[in-house]
Amino acid sequence: MNEPVYPEPTVAAIIMNKEFKILLIKSYKWKNKYVLPGGHIEFGESMKEALKREILEETGLEIFDIKFISFFEYIFGEEYYKKSHFIFFNYHCKTTNSEVSLNSEASEFEWVGPDKALELPLEFYTRKTIIEYLKL
Repeated sequence: MNEPVYPEPTVAAIIMNKEFKILLIKSYKWKNKYVLPGGHIEFGESMKEALKREILEETGLEIFDIKFISFFEYIFGEEYYKKSHFIFFNYHCKTTNSEVSLNSEASEFEWVGPDKALELPLEFYTRKTIIEYLKL
């Protein structure tokens, strides 16, 4: 008998550096489009704890001043490399360090102004999150 499959709660963040630029990473999992750093929430972990852990793992950055922006649901979309159902919890946060150390999940990164970010090839929900952020 197959185990039931559930939606996966995930966190991601618009990370702003001291120059007021945000970090985007290019991910093979999202058809080599730019995405916000983040990932899944582990059992027993708060969303903010998960966000800090995922950002540190993916970028080497420590973050602070974490504020909620939005949430979206992703069900079996075509942009992700495998069939998935995510619930994205999106945040804004700050970092004092701009020296990024990528792990194997990303091939490159960009620090760009939020308006300039919208000119890049972004994953759909990354674009929506940045647009929501710009409304704040």
